[in-house]
Amino acid sequence: MFKGFRSFLLRGNVVDLAVGIVIGAAFTAVVTGFVTAFLTPLIGVATGAVGDFTQKTFEVAGARFPYGVFVNALIGFVLVAAVIYFAVVLPVGKLQARFESAKPAPVVKIDCPECLSPIPAAATRCSFCTSEVSGRPGLPAQAQALQAS
Repeated sequence: MFKGFRSFLLRGNVVDLAVGIVIGAAFTAVVTGFVTAFLTPLIGVATGAVGDFTQKTFEVAGARFPYGVFVNALIGFVLVAAVIYFAVVLPVGKLQARFESAKPAPVVKIDCPECLSPIPAAATRCSFCTSEVSGRPGLPAQAQALQAS
């Protein structure tokens, strides 16, 4: 029983997932700290407030609605999302695009004159019916040139 549990825990994907969660939590703390320490006060300066809206409330029929808590959470969410997008997603996307190999151009295909199956335009024999297709009407000049050389 314990041997199966141990092998489950030591599989690569479980360990990778655990490491990802721990690093994600640490990264969340860093981004939240950056937003709280620098960006939220800048919004407060721009709006003429302190940057902390948690004390803002209104009352209706004696019931108190702390809308400032929601406003603070909303501002924090937008700022965290912006920091993650511009500091992580965008640079990683550009880095992946730089190292991604160029995709080859799709092979031009024509229909075989005998069986009407799609075959590469440069083919000299159909891979489906094995008939020769070079020099036939409708064959592209590219394949004819390859045949002549």
